[in-house]
Amino acid sequence: HVQLVESGGCFAHPGGSLRLSCSASRFVLEYYAIGWFRQAPGKEREGVACISGNSKNTYYADSVKGRFTISRDNSQGAVYLQMDSLKPEDTAVYYCAARPGGWSQRPQNYNYWGQGTQVSVSS
Repeated sequence: HVQLVESGGCFAHPGGSLRLSCSASRFVLEYYAIGWFRQAPGKEREGVACISGNSKNTYYADSVKGRFTISRDNSQGAVYLQMDSLKPEDTAVYYCAARPGGWSQRPQNYNYWGQGTQVSVSS
């Protein structure tokens, strides 16, 4: 079955950068839209960025526009989230998720999820 594994989460100072990776296996990545989501303690899971299977369409939450960049390399089975100008409010567990067809910013529309990776931003 579909398997997604996130990596790259760790501690960063405000203004710093991190790059998250989502490694996909056991399915043909190009047929799936991928979303990055995050969930902070006591908050609902929210969509951060999404990308279509062919990379032609992307979505960013207002809170990360201009700071985060989503990209993918279907040949490598990987999707990335470059996070720059990090803020303390970016602290959360970050998840990648896959769904066949077009992207959606709603987590309930995704079929497959990774286990998450923790990002902590603090001075």
